[in-house]
Amino acid sequence: MPRHRRMQVLNAMYETGLVPVFYHPEIEIVKEVARACARGGARLIEFTNRGDGAFEVFRELERFCAREVPELITGVGSVVDAPTAALYVDSGASFVVGPLLNPEVARLCNRRKIAYAPGCATATEISQAEELGCEMVKIFPGAEVGGPPFVKAVRGPCPWVSIMPTGGVDPTETSLRAWFDAGVACVGIGSNLITKEVLARKDYASLTEAVSRTLALIRAVRGK
Repeated sequence: MPRHRRMQVLNAMYETGLVPVFYHPEIEIVKEVARACARGGARLIEFTNRGDGAFEVFRELERFCAREVPELITGVGSVVDAPTAALYVDSGASFVVGPLLNPEVARLCNRRKIAYAPGCATATEISQAEELGCEMVKIFPGAEVGGPPFVKAVRGPCPWVSIMPTGGVDPTETSLRAWFDAGVACVGIGSNLITKEVLARKDYASLTEAVSRTLALIRAVRGK
């Protein structure tokens, strides 16, 4: 049973503007990454569905967060079908993100009041996602789809659209300003934030600093 309601998830996305994204097969490293992100001020974390037994790692992550980091909202990414979404929701995922739009996933998440951010690459796909009840859409891959100019162009005729780009977002002022000035609601940042070097060194203190710095930059570019 997810610990957080859909509106809590969406509000956290809107308020902080950041969703750290990562995968690792070792649960102890996953726990430390989650703790480091929370210490840096992150309210959400997206664990991607990659690798054999990824849902088992996620289940342990969610149990850990429920005990040790209850303020952190856990969700799953890279979900392409409804059975996989159901598996993670039953393991405690409070939100579901995918690289594509799947109506069956949308319906399942709506029934369970779970936030679903599907991957969209055109204005038509975004509109279809909204018709299926998706409050937040992910543009993926963000840079290849068209980057900030694509977001600005879509929000011209459709200013109500809430967009989260993943891919092509860097934790720098230049990159973040470009995306937020274009009108994104929040950004997903993976290996540019949770780097391979940090994971290899298990340098979780520097990850906490990176998350805190990124959130400060987001507040600055938003004018908050």
